[in-house]
Amino acid sequence: MTDYFALLNEPRRPWIDPGALKSKFIALSSELHPDRAHQRPEIERTAANQRYTEFNAAYTCLCDPKERLAHLLQLERGSRPEDVQTIPAATVDLFTEVSQACREADALLTRRAQNASPLLKVQSFEKGAELADGLRMLQDKLRAKLDHLDAQLRNLNMAWESAPAVGSPSRAHVLPCSRLEQIYRDISYLTRWTQQIHQRFVQLSL
Repeated sequence: MTDYFALLNEPRRPWIDPGALKSKFIALSSELHPDRAHQRPEIERTAANQRYTEFNAAYTCLCDPKERLAHLLQLERGSRPEDVQTIPAATVDLFTEVSQACREADALLTRRAQNASPLLKVQSFEKGAELADGLRMLQDKLRAKLDHLDAQLRNLNMAWESAPAVGSPSRAHVLPCSRLEQIYRDISYLTRWTQQIHQRFVQLSL
């Protein structure tokens, strides 16, 4: 498999500064853009397009924390994390809160679509504003959790910086891949719940 870290000349590590990565991507994009090879033979143009496509895929992967961790774990262990459906223990209460908020929002949206009375529509929009405020606070709570995990990833960089070189047989034994996988799962759920909350918030605001 392609090592996206190597492709972007980035050391393997759990946390990457988003701004620095974007700046590197923009700089390299101008050098690798297929338009620079438009006067070359077709085989070279095709190769340039393939390189640029892979380069974009690498950037898309590394700038997304969830995808970056899955890719890093696959590089270090030879396989992506398994798709486990069990909610992490640390986020069970938050899952319950998100589920309840989504159910309430969905119920209101259903009633709003069925309401014909102007008075009921006004009451529905007032209730919608109240639910939207709750969703906004829940979004803030999810963001705080994600920020906390982001800080943990930054701290884990030290383990990768001090690990034996890539290819060393002892590398896999010293890297905290199990902890990294736990964070990957937390981020996966928190990101999914954030998207669900955002979707309901937008619908209630219409």
